[in-house]
Amino acid sequence: MPKMKTSRAAAKRFKKTGTGQLKRMKAYKSHILTKKTTKRKRNLRKATIVDATNVKNMKKILPYL
Repeated sequence: MPKMKTSRAAAKRFKKTGTGQLKRMKAYKSHILTKKTTKRKRNLRKATIVDATNVKNMKKILPYL
C-alpha cells in the first residue's frame, strides 16, 4: 500500500494541540480592516479549535498529524 499524501495547504494552516484537537487561526483579518472595530480585530487574533463537524474531514487530509 502506498503512503498517503498530506494536503500541504492544510498542513500549513492547522496544528495539533496537546489533547489531540486541531487548532486554527480565524479568518477575516487580512484586509478591509478600517471598517472593522478594534474589538472585532482583537478577537480575530486569537487561535481557536476546529469545529467538531469538520474534524473527520480534517483527519482525512492530515493523516500524519
